[in-house]
Amino acid sequence: MDDKQPRGFKVWTPLFFSVVMVGGMALGFNLRDTLRGKRDIQAVIQRNDRLEQIIDLINEKYVDSVNSSDLYEGAINGILSGLDPHTNYIPADELQGENEKLDGSFYGIGVAFHVFDDTINITSVIQDGPAAKAGIATGDKLIRVGDSVVAGKMIPSDAVVKMLKGKLNSKVTITLKDAASHQLKQTTIARGAIPVYSVEASLMLDSKTGYIKIVRFSATTYNEFARALKALKKSGMEQLVIDVRQNPGGYLEAAQHIADELLADDKLVVYTQGVHSKRTDYKTNGRNSFEKGRIAILIDEGAASASEILAGAVQDWDRGIIVGRRSYGKGLVQEQYEMDDGAAIRLTIARYYTPSGRSIQRSYANGRNAYEEDFMRHFEYDVLRGNDTSLTDDTTRYYTANKRIVYGGGGIKPDVFVPYDTARLTPGISNMVYSEDAYRVVWNYYMQHRAALHGYKNVATFSSAFTGEELVAGFVKMQEPVFRKAVERVLRNKINHDYFRLQLKAQLARILYKDNGYYAITASDDNTIREAVKVMNSAQYSAIIGRQGF
Repeated sequence: MDDKQPRGFKVWTPLFFSVVMVGGMALGFNLRDTLRGKRDIQAVIQRNDRLEQIIDLINEKYVDSVNSSDLYEGAINGILSGLDPHTNYIPADELQGENEKLDGSFYGIGVAFHVFDDTINITSVIQDGPAAKAGIATGDKLIRVGDSVVAGKMIPSDAVVKMLKGKLNSKVTITLKDAASHQLKQTTIARGAIPVYSVEASLMLDSKTGYIKIVRFSATTYNEFARALKALKKSGMEQLVIDVRQNPGGYLEAAQHIADELLADDKLVVYTQGVHSKRTDYKTNGRNSFEKGRIAILIDEGAASASEILAGAVQDWDRGIIVGRRSYGKGLVQEQYEMDDGAAIRLTIARYYTPSGRSIQRSYANGRNAYEEDFMRHFEYDVLRGNDTSLTDDTTRYYTANKRIVYGGGGIKPDVFVPYDTARLTPGISNMVYSEDAYRVVWNYYMQHRAALHGYKNVATFSSAFTGEELVAGFVKMQEPVFRKAVERVLRNKINHDYFRLQLKAQLARILYKDNGYYAITASDDNTIREAVKVMNSAQYSAIIGRQGF
Protein backbone atom coordinates (compact mmCIF):
# COMPACT_ATOMS: atom_id res chain seq x y z
CA MET A 1 0.00 0.00 0.00
CA ASP A 2 2.96 2.33 0.38
CA ASP A 3 3.85 2.67 -3.28
CA LYS A 4 0.39 2.37 -4.83
CA GLN A 5 -2.21 4.45 -3.06
CA PRO A 6 -5.95 3.96 -3.49
CA ARG A 7 -7.78 6.79 -5.23
CA GLY A 8 -7.69 10.03 -3.25
CA PHE A 9 -5.22 8.74 -0.64
CA LYS A 10 -3.02 11.23 1.14
CA VAL A 11 0.43 10.24 2.35
CA TRP A 12 0.11 10.75 6.10
CA THR A 13 2.82 8.79 7.83
CA PRO A 14 3.82 9.71 11.40
CA LEU A 15 6.95 11.40 10.09
CA PHE A 16 4.97 13.49 7.61
CA PHE A 17 2.60 14.40 10.42
CA SER A 18 5.53 15.72 12.42
CA VAL A 19 6.68 17.86 9.48
CA VAL A 20 3.24 19.38 9.11
CA MET A 21 2.92 19.93 12.83
CA VAL A 22 6.32 21.59 13.19
CA GLY A 23 5.66 23.77 10.16
CA GLY A 24 2.49 24.98 11.80
CA MET A 25 4.21 25.47 15.13
CA ALA A 26 6.84 27.68 13.53
CA LEU A 27 3.97 30.11 13.08
CA GLY A 28 2.64 29.42 16.56
CA PHE A 29 2.32 32.50 18.70
CA ASN A 30 1.23 33.89 22.01
CA LEU A 31 -0.25 37.36 21.58
CA ARG A 32 -0.21 39.45 24.70
CA ASP A 33 -3.16 41.62 23.70
CA THR A 34 -6.20 41.12 21.51
CA LEU A 35 -6.20 42.40 17.96
CA ARG A 36 -8.95 44.89 18.76
CA GLY A 37 -6.21 47.34 19.75
CA LYS A 38 -4.25 46.96 16.53
CA ARG A 39 -0.95 48.84 16.40
CA ASP A 40 0.27 50.85 13.44
CA ILE A 41 3.96 50.20 12.96
CA GLN A 42 4.51 53.87 12.05
CA ALA A 43 3.26 54.86 15.49
CA VAL A 44 6.07 52.86 17.08
CA ILE A 45 9.13 53.58 14.97
CA GLN A 46 10.40 56.30 12.68
CA ARG A 47 10.79 55.44 9.01
CA ASN A 48 14.19 54.30 7.76
CA ASP A 49 14.53 54.69 3.99
CA ARG A 50 17.54 52.43 3.35
CA LEU A 51 15.44 49.46 2.26
CA GLU A 52 13.29 51.76 0.12
CA GLN A 53 16.38 53.19 -1.55
CA ILE A 54 17.74 49.75 -2.39
CA ILE A 55 14.48 48.58 -3.92
CA ASP A 56 14.12 51.85 -5.86
CA LEU A 57 17.63 51.34 -7.21
CA ILE A 58 16.81 47.78 -8.29
CA ASN A 59 13.62 48.93 -9.99
CA GLU A 60 15.51 51.66 -11.81
CA LYS A 61 18.71 49.91 -12.83
CA TYR A 62 18.43 46.11 -12.54
CA VAL A 63 19.01 44.11 -15.73
CA ASP A 64 15.63 42.31 -15.58
CA SER A 65 12.14 43.35 -14.54
CA VAL A 66 11.30 42.58 -10.92
CA ASN A 67 8.27 42.47 -8.65
CA SER A 68 8.70 45.08 -5.92
CA SER A 69 6.26 43.35 -3.58
CA ASP A 70 8.26 40.13 -3.79
CA LEU A 71 11.44 42.06 -3.05
CA TYR A 72 9.92 43.71 0.02
CA GLU A 73 8.53 40.44 1.32
CA GLY A 74 11.83 38.64 0.77
CA ALA A 75 13.73 41.43 2.51
CA ILE A 76 11.38 41.41 5.49
CA ASN A 77 11.58 37.64 5.87
CA GLY A 78 15.36 37.85 5.57
CA ILE A 79 15.53 40.39 8.38
CA LEU A 80 13.20 38.42 10.64
CA SER A 81 15.02 35.13 9.99
CA GLY A 82 17.83 36.36 12.24
CA LEU A 83 15.45 36.75 15.18
CA ASP A 84 13.59 34.12 17.20
CA PRO A 85 11.56 31.41 15.41
CA HIS A 86 8.20 32.90 16.35
CA THR A 87 8.61 36.45 15.09
CA ASN A 88 6.97 36.34 11.69
CA TYR A 89 5.60 38.36 8.80
CA ILE A 90 2.01 37.84 7.62
CA PRO A 91 1.25 39.01 4.06
CA ALA A 92 -1.84 41.14 3.54
CA ASP A 93 -3.69 38.39 1.66
CA GLU A 94 -3.31 36.02 4.62
CA LEU A 95 -3.85 38.43 7.50
CA GLN A 96 -7.64 38.51 7.43
CA GLY A 97 -7.90 34.76 7.80
CA GLU A 98 -5.36 34.75 10.61
CA ASN A 99 -7.19 37.53 12.45
CA GLU A 100 -10.59 35.85 12.03
CA LYS A 101 -9.34 32.77 13.90
CA LEU A 102 -8.35 34.97 16.82
CA ASP A 103 -11.29 37.35 16.70
CA GLY A 104 -13.56 34.32 16.93
CA SER A 105 -15.88 35.24 14.05
CA PHE A 106 -16.22 36.41 10.46
CA TYR A 107 -19.11 37.58 8.27
CA GLY A 108 -20.70 34.95 6.09
CA ILE A 109 -23.77 32.73 5.78
CA GLY A 110 -22.80 29.96 8.22
CA VAL A 111 -22.17 26.76 6.27
CA ALA A 112 -19.34 24.28 5.83
CA PHE A 113 -18.96 22.41 2.57
CA HIS A 114 -16.97 19.66 0.88
CA VAL A 115 -16.41 19.16 -2.84
CA PHE A 116 -17.10 15.72 -4.34
CA ASP A 117 -16.90 15.18 -8.10
CA ASP A 118 -17.07 18.93 -8.81
CA THR A 119 -20.19 19.22 -6.65
CA ILE A 120 -20.21 21.47 -3.57
CA ASN A 121 -22.03 19.63 -0.78
CA ILE A 122 -23.22 21.48 2.33
CA THR A 123 -21.84 19.32 5.15
CA SER A 124 -22.77 21.46 8.14
CA VAL A 125 -25.00 24.43 8.91
CA ILE A 126 -24.38 26.70 11.89
CA GLN A 127 -27.32 26.57 14.27
CA ASP A 128 -29.37 29.80 14.20
CA GLY A 129 -27.02 31.25 11.55
CA PRO A 130 -28.19 33.07 8.41
CA ALA A 131 -28.17 29.89 6.29
CA ALA A 132 -30.13 27.90 8.86
CA LYS A 133 -32.75 30.65 9.08
CA ALA A 134 -33.02 30.59 5.28
CA GLY A 135 -33.84 26.87 5.33
CA ILE A 136 -30.52 25.53 4.05
CA ALA A 137 -29.83 22.02 5.32
CA THR A 138 -26.97 19.55 5.50
CA GLY A 139 -26.92 17.61 2.25
CA ASP A 140 -28.02 20.48 0.00
CA LYS A 141 -25.81 21.01 -3.06
CA LEU A 142 -24.60 24.48 -4.00
CA ILE A 143 -25.28 25.25 -7.66
CA ARG A 144 -24.88 29.01 -8.06
CA VAL A 145 -23.60 31.95 -6.02
CA GLY A 146 -24.92 35.22 -7.36
CA ASP A 147 -24.50 35.07 -11.13
CA SER A 148 -21.69 32.51 -10.96
CA VAL A 149 -22.33 28.81 -11.56
CA VAL A 150 -20.16 26.82 -9.12
CA ALA A 151 -21.37 23.27 -9.80
CA GLY A 152 -19.24 21.22 -12.17
CA LYS A 153 -16.73 24.01 -12.63
CA MET A 154 -13.67 22.68 -10.78
CA ILE A 155 -13.82 25.88 -8.74
CA PRO A 156 -11.32 26.01 -5.83
CA SER A 157 -12.77 25.87 -2.34
CA ASP A 158 -11.14 29.15 -1.32
CA ALA A 159 -12.86 30.87 -4.24
CA VAL A 160 -16.24 29.63 -3.00
CA VAL A 161 -15.41 30.86 0.50
CA LYS A 162 -14.66 34.34 -0.87
CA MET A 163 -18.03 34.38 -2.64
CA LEU A 164 -19.92 33.45 0.50
CA LYS A 165 -18.09 35.82 2.85
CA GLY A 166 -18.58 39.57 2.81
CA LYS A 167 -19.51 42.62 4.84
CA LEU A 168 -21.99 42.44 7.70
CA ASN A 169 -25.61 42.53 6.46
CA SER A 170 -24.56 42.45 2.80
CA LYS A 171 -26.70 40.07 0.78
CA VAL A 172 -25.86 37.11 -1.42
CA THR A 173 -28.27 35.09 -3.57
CA ILE A 174 -27.56 31.38 -3.85
CA THR A 175 -29.18 28.51 -5.73
CA LEU A 176 -29.12 25.01 -4.26
CA LYS A 177 -30.39 21.52 -5.00
CA ASP A 178 -32.52 20.45 -2.04
CA ALA A 179 -31.25 17.28 -0.30
CA ALA A 180 -34.75 15.91 0.31
CA SER A 181 -36.77 16.93 -2.75
CA HIS A 182 -33.88 17.19 -5.24
CA GLN A 183 -35.55 20.36 -6.52
CA LEU A 184 -33.69 23.62 -7.14
CA LYS A 185 -34.30 26.40 -4.64
CA GLN A 186 -33.07 29.98 -4.59
CA THR A 187 -32.70 32.19 -1.55
CA THR A 188 -31.18 35.56 -0.71
CA ILE A 189 -29.29 35.67 2.58
CA ALA A 190 -28.00 38.61 4.61
CA ARG A 191 -24.51 37.80 5.85
CA GLY A 192 -24.05 37.74 9.59
CA ALA A 193 -21.37 37.19 12.23
CA ILE A 194 -20.34 33.53 12.06
CA PRO A 195 -18.56 32.14 15.13
CA VAL A 196 -15.22 30.41 14.79
CA TYR A 197 -15.38 28.19 17.85
CA SER A 198 -12.21 27.52 19.81
CA VAL A 199 -13.90 25.24 22.35
CA GLU A 200 -14.52 22.43 19.90
CA ALA A 201 -16.28 20.03 22.25
CA SER A 202 -17.67 19.78 25.77
CA LEU A 203 -19.26 16.58 27.05
CA MET A 204 -19.53 14.17 29.95
CA LEU A 205 -17.15 11.21 29.71
CA ASP A 206 -18.98 9.43 32.51
CA SER A 207 -21.37 10.34 35.31
CA LYS A 208 -18.87 12.64 37.04
CA THR A 209 -16.09 13.48 34.54
CA GLY A 210 -16.43 16.42 32.19
CA TYR A 211 -14.33 16.98 29.08
CA ILE A 212 -13.54 20.26 27.28
CA LYS A 213 -11.49 20.40 24.06
CA ILE A 214 -9.81 23.76 23.29
CA VAL A 215 -8.21 24.09 19.83
CA ARG A 216 -6.93 27.68 20.13
CA PHE A 217 -7.04 30.62 22.54
CA SER A 218 -9.03 33.34 20.78
CA ALA A 219 -10.95 36.43 21.84
CA THR A 220 -14.03 34.28 22.52
CA THR A 221 -12.35 31.25 24.14
CA TYR A 222 -12.92 32.22 27.75
CA ASN A 223 -16.64 32.87 27.26
CA GLU A 224 -16.98 29.59 25.37
CA PHE A 225 -15.14 27.78 28.16
CA ALA A 226 -17.22 29.42 30.89
CA ARG A 227 -20.46 28.37 29.16
CA ALA A 228 -19.19 24.82 28.71
CA LEU A 229 -18.05 24.64 32.33
CA LYS A 230 -21.42 25.84 33.60
CA ALA A 231 -23.30 23.30 31.47
CA LEU A 232 -21.08 20.43 32.59
CA LYS A 233 -21.54 21.35 36.25
CA LYS A 234 -25.30 21.25 35.73
CA SER A 235 -24.84 17.77 34.29
CA GLY A 236 -23.22 16.59 37.53
CA MET A 237 -19.54 17.13 36.74
CA GLU A 238 -17.23 16.63 39.72
CA GLN A 239 -13.88 16.44 37.90
CA LEU A 240 -12.67 17.93 34.63
CA VAL A 241 -10.40 16.96 31.73
CA ILE A 242 -9.17 19.92 29.66
CA ASP A 243 -7.66 18.86 26.34
CA VAL A 244 -5.18 21.29 24.72
CA ARG A 245 -3.34 18.73 22.59
CA GLN A 246 -2.33 20.21 19.21
CA ASN A 247 -3.41 23.67 20.41
CA PRO A 248 -0.75 26.14 19.15
CA GLY A 249 -1.76 29.01 21.42
CA GLY A 250 -3.30 32.43 20.93
CA TYR A 251 -4.18 35.13 23.43
CA LEU A 252 -2.40 35.08 26.76
CA GLU A 253 -5.42 36.63 28.48
CA ALA A 254 -7.67 33.76 27.39
CA ALA A 255 -5.39 31.28 29.16
CA GLN A 256 -5.23 33.58 32.19
CA HIS A 257 -9.02 33.82 32.49
CA ILE A 258 -9.50 30.05 32.17
CA ALA A 259 -6.86 29.49 34.85
CA ASP A 260 -8.80 31.98 36.97
CA GLU A 261 -11.75 29.57 36.97
CA LEU A 262 -9.55 26.78 38.33
CA LEU A 263 -7.26 28.49 40.85
CA ALA A 264 -7.87 30.32 44.11
CA ASP A 265 -7.97 34.12 44.19
CA ASP A 266 -4.81 36.25 43.82
CA LYS A 267 -2.66 33.46 42.40
CA LEU A 268 0.01 34.27 39.82
CA VAL A 269 -0.85 32.59 36.51
CA VAL A 270 2.10 33.85 34.46
CA TYR A 271 4.38 36.85 34.17
CA THR A 272 6.05 38.37 31.13
CA GLN A 273 9.30 40.30 30.84
CA GLY A 274 11.67 41.49 28.11
CA VAL A 275 14.49 43.94 27.48
CA HIS A 276 11.99 46.62 26.38
CA SER A 277 9.01 45.26 28.35
CA LYS A 278 8.88 45.60 32.10
CA ARG A 279 7.62 42.70 34.17
CA THR A 280 3.84 42.28 34.01
CA ASP A 281 2.07 39.88 36.36
CA TYR A 282 -1.16 38.13 35.39
CA LYS A 283 -3.08 36.93 38.45
CA THR A 284 -6.42 35.37 39.25
CA ASN A 285 -9.10 37.71 40.51
CA GLY A 286 -11.79 35.56 42.06
CA ARG A 287 -13.65 33.84 39.22
CA ASN A 288 -12.68 30.36 40.59
CA SER A 289 -15.98 28.62 39.76
CA PHE A 290 -14.18 25.25 39.68
CA GLU A 291 -11.62 25.65 42.43
CA LYS A 292 -12.09 22.29 44.18
CA GLY A 293 -12.76 19.45 41.71
CA ARG A 294 -9.99 17.26 40.30
CA ILE A 295 -8.41 18.45 37.04
CA ALA A 296 -6.34 16.85 34.29
CA ILE A 297 -4.77 18.90 31.51
CA LEU A 298 -3.94 16.88 28.39
CA ILE A 299 -0.86 18.02 26.44
CA ASP A 300 1.36 16.75 23.64
CA GLU A 301 4.16 17.93 21.36
CA GLY A 302 1.67 20.19 19.53
CA ALA A 303 0.51 22.05 22.66
CA ALA A 304 2.29 25.39 22.77
CA SER A 305 2.28 28.92 24.07
CA ALA A 306 -1.03 29.76 25.79
CA SER A 307 -1.65 26.01 26.17
CA GLU A 308 1.61 25.79 28.10
CA ILE A 309 0.69 28.81 30.20
CA LEU A 310 -2.48 27.06 31.36
CA ALA A 311 -0.72 23.74 31.95
CA GLY A 312 2.21 25.43 33.70
CA ALA A 313 -0.05 27.34 36.10
CA VAL A 314 -2.03 24.22 37.01
CA GLN A 315 1.17 22.22 37.51
CA ASP A 316 3.07 24.88 39.48
CA TRP A 317 0.18 25.39 41.89
CA ASP A 318 -0.36 21.60 42.18
CA ARG A 319 -3.96 22.24 41.20
CA GLY A 320 -4.22 19.20 38.95
CA ILE A 321 -2.27 16.67 36.93
CA ILE A 322 -0.70 17.08 33.49
CA VAL A 323 -1.17 14.00 31.29
CA GLY A 324 0.24 13.11 27.87
CA ARG A 325 3.58 13.98 26.27
CA ARG A 326 6.01 16.85 26.70
CA SER A 327 4.65 20.08 25.21
CA TYR A 328 6.29 22.06 22.42
CA GLY A 329 8.32 24.53 24.47
CA LYS A 330 7.28 27.97 23.24
CA GLY A 331 7.68 30.62 25.91
CA LEU A 332 7.72 33.86 23.90
CA VAL A 333 5.13 36.63 23.67
CA GLN A 334 4.30 38.52 20.48
CA GLU A 335 2.60 41.80 19.65
CA GLN A 336 1.05 42.37 16.23
CA TYR A 337 1.99 45.51 14.29
CA GLU A 338 0.07 46.57 11.19
CA MET A 339 1.90 47.78 8.07
CA ASP A 340 0.76 50.33 5.50
CA ASP A 341 0.03 47.68 2.85
CA GLY A 342 -2.28 45.64 5.08
CA ALA A 343 0.35 43.10 6.10
CA ALA A 344 1.51 42.66 9.70
CA ILE A 345 4.48 41.62 11.79
CA ARG A 346 4.07 39.57 14.93
CA LEU A 347 7.13 40.61 16.90
CA THR A 348 8.40 38.84 20.01
CA ILE A 349 8.55 41.44 22.78
CA ALA A 350 8.90 39.35 25.94
CA ARG A 351 9.35 35.91 27.46
CA TYR A 352 6.77 34.45 29.75
CA TYR A 353 7.44 32.63 33.00
CA THR A 354 5.27 30.18 34.92
CA PRO A 355 4.41 30.86 38.59
CA SER A 356 7.51 28.94 39.78
CA GLY A 357 9.69 31.26 37.67
CA ARG A 358 10.60 28.87 34.86
CA SER A 359 10.74 29.71 31.17
CA ILE A 360 9.73 26.72 29.07
CA GLN A 361 11.13 28.14 25.81
CA ARG A 362 13.43 25.78 23.92
CA SER A 363 16.79 27.17 22.85
CA TYR A 364 16.98 28.78 19.41
CA ALA A 365 20.60 29.90 19.76
CA ASN A 366 21.62 27.95 16.64
CA GLY A 367 18.98 29.50 14.39
CA ARG A 368 15.55 28.62 13.08
CA ASN A 369 16.56 25.60 11.04
CA ALA A 370 18.34 23.97 13.97
CA TYR A 371 15.38 24.84 16.19
CA GLU A 372 13.00 22.91 13.96
CA GLU A 373 15.47 20.10 13.29
CA ASP A 374 15.99 19.56 17.02
CA PHE A 375 12.27 19.19 17.48
CA MET A 376 11.97 16.87 14.48
CA ARG A 377 14.74 14.71 15.88
CA HIS A 378 13.02 14.60 19.26
CA PHE A 379 9.70 13.72 17.66
CA GLU A 380 11.06 10.99 15.41
CA TYR A 381 13.50 9.36 17.79
CA ASP A 382 11.87 9.94 21.16
CA VAL A 383 8.14 10.60 20.88
CA LEU A 384 7.49 7.96 18.24
CA ARG A 385 9.54 5.44 20.23
CA GLY A 386 7.77 6.04 23.51
CA ASN A 387 10.54 7.97 25.27
CA ASP A 388 10.29 11.27 27.12
CA THR A 389 13.80 12.63 26.96
CA SER A 390 14.21 16.34 27.49
CA LEU A 391 14.93 18.90 24.80
CA THR A 392 16.36 21.27 27.37
CA ASP A 393 19.84 22.20 28.53
CA ASP A 394 18.26 23.94 31.54
CA THR A 395 18.96 21.83 34.62
CA THR A 396 17.88 24.54 37.04
CA ARG A 397 15.43 23.20 39.59
CA TYR A 398 12.17 25.01 40.16
CA TYR A 399 9.56 24.08 42.75
CA THR A 400 5.81 23.81 42.69
CA ALA A 401 3.63 24.96 45.58
CA ASN A 402 4.07 21.56 47.24
CA LYS A 403 7.82 21.50 46.59
CA ARG A 404 7.77 19.14 43.63
CA ILE A 405 10.76 19.63 41.33
CA VAL A 406 10.08 20.90 37.79
CA TYR A 407 12.37 22.15 35.03
CA GLY A 408 12.20 24.85 32.37
CA GLY A 409 13.63 25.22 28.91
CA GLY A 410 11.96 22.39 27.02
CA GLY A 411 8.22 22.55 27.37
CA ILE A 412 5.97 21.24 30.13
CA LYS A 413 6.84 17.70 31.18
CA PRO A 414 3.66 15.77 32.05
CA ASP A 415 3.12 14.24 35.47
CA VAL A 416 1.73 11.16 33.74
CA PHE A 417 3.45 10.18 30.50
CA VAL A 418 1.35 8.48 27.79
CA PRO A 419 3.40 7.34 24.79
CA TYR A 420 2.44 8.00 21.19
CA ASP A 421 0.28 5.16 19.90
CA THR A 422 2.28 4.29 16.79
CA ALA A 423 0.57 0.92 16.30
CA ARG A 424 -2.39 2.70 14.74
CA LEU A 425 -0.36 5.07 12.60
CA THR A 426 1.47 2.75 10.26
CA PRO A 427 1.48 4.12 6.70
CA GLY A 428 -1.19 1.66 5.56
CA ILE A 429 -3.88 2.52 8.11
CA SER A 430 -2.94 6.22 8.16
CA ASN A 431 -3.36 6.52 4.42
CA MET A 432 -6.81 4.98 4.72
CA VAL A 433 -8.01 7.08 7.66
CA TYR A 434 -6.96 10.37 6.07
CA SER A 435 -8.01 9.57 2.52
CA GLU A 436 -10.63 11.33 0.48
CA ASP A 437 -12.32 7.97 0.05
CA ALA A 438 -12.85 7.68 3.82
CA TYR A 439 -14.81 10.92 3.90
CA ARG A 440 -16.57 10.04 0.68
CA VAL A 441 -17.90 6.72 1.99
CA VAL A 442 -19.13 8.40 5.18
CA TRP A 443 -20.84 11.17 3.23
CA ASN A 444 -22.45 8.79 0.75
CA TYR A 445 -23.77 6.65 3.60
CA TYR A 446 -25.21 9.72 5.30
CA MET A 447 -26.95 10.88 2.15
CA GLN A 448 -28.43 7.43 1.51
CA HIS A 449 -29.65 6.92 5.11
CA ARG A 450 -30.41 10.46 6.29
CA ALA A 451 -33.88 9.73 7.66
CA ALA A 452 -32.82 6.64 9.59
CA LEU A 453 -29.69 8.28 11.01
CA HIS A 454 -31.60 11.31 12.25
CA GLY A 455 -33.88 8.87 14.03
CA TYR A 456 -31.24 8.26 16.69
CA LYS A 457 -32.23 10.29 19.74
CA ASN A 458 -28.71 11.36 20.66
CA VAL A 459 -25.07 10.44 20.20
CA ALA A 460 -25.23 7.85 23.00
CA THR A 461 -28.04 6.01 21.25
CA PHE A 462 -26.19 6.25 17.95
CA SER A 463 -22.97 4.98 19.51
CA SER A 464 -24.55 1.89 21.05
CA ALA A 465 -26.73 0.97 18.06
CA PHE A 466 -24.53 1.79 15.07
CA THR A 467 -21.39 -0.34 14.74
CA GLY A 468 -19.86 1.28 11.68
CA GLU A 469 -19.16 -2.03 9.93
CA GLU A 470 -21.29 -0.85 7.00
CA LEU A 471 -18.86 2.01 6.48
CA VAL A 472 -15.82 -0.28 6.45
CA ALA A 473 -17.50 -2.58 3.94
CA GLY A 474 -18.44 0.39 1.78
CA PHE A 475 -14.86 1.66 1.81
CA VAL A 476 -13.49 -1.71 0.70
CA LYS A 477 -16.10 -2.03 -2.03
CA MET A 478 -15.26 1.46 -3.28
CA GLN A 479 -11.65 0.56 -4.05
CA GLU A 480 -10.48 -0.44 -7.49
CA PRO A 481 -9.51 -4.14 -7.71
CA VAL A 482 -5.79 -3.36 -7.87
CA PHE A 483 -5.97 -1.63 -4.47
CA ARG A 484 -8.74 -3.65 -2.80
CA LYS A 485 -6.49 -6.54 -1.83
CA ALA A 486 -4.02 -4.16 -0.19
CA VAL A 487 -6.83 -2.55 1.81
CA GLU A 488 -8.19 -5.94 2.87
CA ARG A 489 -4.70 -6.99 3.95
CA VAL A 490 -4.39 -3.94 6.21
CA LEU A 491 -7.84 -4.54 7.70
CA ARG A 492 -7.10 -8.18 8.58
CA ASN A 493 -5.23 -6.79 11.55
CA LYS A 494 -7.91 -6.41 14.24
CA ILE A 495 -6.30 -3.29 15.72
CA ASN A 496 -6.32 -1.64 12.30
CA HIS A 497 -9.87 -2.74 11.57
CA ASP A 498 -11.32 -1.53 14.86
CA TYR A 499 -9.46 1.77 14.69
CA PHE A 500 -10.54 2.43 11.11
CA ARG A 501 -14.14 1.53 11.89
CA LEU A 502 -14.14 3.89 14.88
CA GLN A 503 -12.72 6.76 12.82
CA LEU A 504 -15.37 6.35 10.12
CA LYS A 505 -18.09 6.11 12.74
CA ALA A 506 -16.76 9.26 14.45
CA GLN A 507 -16.84 11.19 11.18
CA LEU A 508 -20.45 10.18 10.67
CA ALA A 509 -21.21 11.26 14.24
CA ARG A 510 -19.67 14.66 13.45
CA ILE A 511 -22.10 15.15 10.57
CA LEU A 512 -25.01 14.21 12.83
CA TYR A 513 -24.01 15.83 16.13
CA LYS A 514 -21.22 18.31 15.22
CA ASP A 515 -17.85 18.11 16.95
CA ASN A 516 -19.33 16.84 20.22
CA GLY A 517 -20.42 13.74 18.32
CA TYR A 518 -16.94 13.13 16.96
CA TYR A 519 -15.26 13.41 20.36
CA ALA A 520 -17.94 11.37 22.10
CA ILE A 521 -17.04 8.46 19.81
CA THR A 522 -13.25 8.82 19.79
CA ALA A 523 -12.90 9.52 23.54
CA SER A 524 -13.70 5.91 24.38
CA ASP A 525 -10.62 4.77 22.44
CA ASP A 526 -8.25 7.61 23.38
CA ASN A 527 -5.37 6.28 25.48
CA THR A 528 -4.53 9.67 26.98
CA ILE A 529 -8.10 10.37 28.05
CA ARG A 530 -8.43 6.88 29.51
CA GLU A 531 -5.21 7.26 31.48
CA ALA A 532 -6.24 10.69 32.79
CA VAL A 533 -9.59 9.40 34.04
CA LYS A 534 -7.93 6.32 35.57
CA VAL A 535 -5.49 8.44 37.57
CA MET A 536 -8.19 10.93 38.61
CA ASN A 537 -10.24 8.07 40.02
CA SER A 538 -7.36 6.68 42.09
CA ALA A 539 -5.12 7.58 45.02
CA GLN A 540 -2.36 8.23 42.48
CA TYR A 541 -3.87 11.66 41.81
CA SER A 542 -3.25 12.92 45.36
CA ALA A 543 0.17 11.26 45.43
CA ILE A 544 1.23 13.13 42.30
CA ILE A 545 0.19 16.61 43.38
CA GLY A 546 1.21 16.05 46.99
CA ARG A 547 -2.13 17.02 48.43
CA GLN A 548 -4.47 14.76 50.32
CA GLY A 549 -8.21 15.06 49.83
CA PHE A 550 -7.90 16.19 46.20
